Amino acid sequence: MVNPSRRQFLWKSLGSTIALASGTGLYAWRIEPHWVEFVERALPIANLPAALAGRTLVQLSDLHVGARVDDDYVLDVFDRVRALGPDIVAYTGDFTENDRHMLAHARRIYRHTPIGRLATIGVFGNHDYGQGWMRADLAAALAPVLADCGIRVLRNEVVDIAGLDVVGLDDLWAKHFQPTAALAYRDTRKPALVLSHNPDTADEPGWLGYEGWILSGHTHGGQCKPPFLPPPLLPVRNMRYTSGEIEVPGNRRLYINRGIGHTLRVRFNVRPEVTVFTLQRA
Repeated sequence: MVNPSRRQFLWKSLGSTIALASGTGLYAWRIEPHWVEFVERALPIANLPAALAGRTLVQLSDLHVGARVDDDYVLDVFDRVRALGPDIVAYTGDFTENDRHMLAHARRIYRHTPIGRLATIGVFGNHDYGQGWMRADLAAALAPVLADCGIRVLRNEVVDIAGLDVVGLDDLWAKHFQPTAALAYRDTRKPALVLSHNPDTADEPGWLGYEGWILSGHTHGGQCKPPFLPPPLLPVRNMRYTSGEIEVPGNRRLYINRGIGHTLRVRFNVRPEVTVFTLQRA
């Protein structure tokens, strides 16, 4: 028979456990998904033109504009980025969520996008290709909508920004990733930077000896991560590719942004991220 003092202790322990679980769940649902971290770091690039040294590049990724992400939250992030006065704004995919209203919703939100002094560019992610990543027609329709809002989407192509080649690669899961087409005619003497939504693309063939940085997103950092442990779920083959800076073969470095939005509204120990890079001469 359990004595009264032990029974009271068990009830208190149970109550504390329930309160802790409820509090953690509320935090992961209501607080952390909107608690954006502005990560400031250097981005050293070989042969960077002197005129670009010290300039800022802001990376935004995985906004998933749509029914599951609060519009006011996204617009607040835009306002905070705009206040920084970035020189380049780079989006690394998943502009939208794959719902049937994606084009109208994207136009309504991205007309408020922060515009870089030198350029505002981006690449598509899998969700920009609609359900099952198979709707190339939706991506084709989204590109001019974003262009009207000031964002140039690079689809396996290169753009020169004040002497820096920015290579934009299309999405892997949608089967439009073509690095050879983008890199084949690039002047290898020029400094370069690659945008590619899915970090698994770093392990794909076709890089033609490219050396330098690859900016990615896609993983959301796993969205939920136990303290001191890796996230249990990641949408990549290479489980090293979680978030942050990772060295990859071929004298390349990968930076994986944790993203702004979510597919399910829950984050724990993986805050959403805006990355503020300062360009430096390597």
